[in-house]
Amino acid sequence: QLQLLESGGGSVQGGGSLRLSCAASGYAFSTYCLAWFRQAPGKEREGVAVSSATGSTNIKDSVKGRFTISRDNAKNTLYLQMNNLKPEDTAMYYCAAKPSFWRCDFEIASYKTWGQGTQVTVAS
Repeated sequence: QLQLLESGGGSVQGGGSLRLSCAASGYAFSTYCLAWFRQAPGKEREGVAVSSATGSTNIKDSVKGRFTISRDNAKNTLYLQMNNLKPEDTAMYYCAAKPSFWRCDFEIASYKTWGQGTQVTVAS
């Protein structure tokens, strides 16, 4: 089973950029469906982007065109490039993983492996 560790969060002004990383330890990283979720204070956790083992990706509509998910299987690392950040993007960001026999989607309950999260704060 994978263990996940996020990094790259911080505080930025609106319009700025950040790149989050999620380093994984364990076996068979390339075979997992990987995802980024976020949770703002007082709100439910929501899916932001997913990357399947086959290379397909899916991005939440509200961040499409601003966020890009990618993975480097040789480095066991998942990334989230975030551009043109807005105050409403402020949240704790988590990476998550599940085996590929699950559909690679935003269904939170199906993800059994989570990182500790990294905080992103966007000032207006």
